[in-house]
Amino acid sequence: MNENEMRPERDAGVRRNYTNIGELSMAISKGLSLQNRSMSQEEAFEAAEHLINFFGYNDRVIDNMLEPEDRDAFYTMEDIGVLQTEREETTLYDGREWRIHYWILNVSRIIDLSKIKTVETRVEKNEAFQIYEDIPDEYWKMN
Repeated sequence: MNENEMRPERDAGVRRNYTNIGELSMAISKGLSLQNRSMSQEEAFEAAEHLINFFGYNDRVIDNMLEPEDRDAFYTMEDIGVLQTEREETTLYDGREWRIHYWILNVSRIIDLSKIKTVETRVEKNEAFQIYEDIPDEYWKMN
C-alpha cells in the first residue's frame, strides 16, 4: 500500500464522527441565531467548553450524571440540534424494565451549523422607540 491508499478520503462525502471546540462554539452561536436568540462568541465558547467537558473523547453521556442546571443547558443544545437523545431499555433480573437515557453529540448537525454563512443586519434607530432606551434597567427586571 502506498501513502494515498492509507489516508482516509476527506472530500468523498464521508462524514466525520468528531468535532472540536471551535467548531462546536460556532455551531452553538449560529444555531441560536437561527432561533432569533443571540450569544456572544465568548459565551458560545464557554458553552462549548462546558459541553465538551461532559463528553471528553466520547460521543455520548448518560443522562443521570447531569445536574438539573446542566440538563437545562443540554435541552437548549437539543433545541438547536447540537445534541440528540437516545434511550435504551433493558430487563432487570427481577423482570422490571429499566430505561437508560443518553445525550449524543450530533456531529453532522454541528458541522452543518458551523458552516452556515450568517449576515449581520443593523436596525436603524427610530425615534419612536427612543422612549425604551430612557427607561432604567431595574424597571425591566422581574420581581
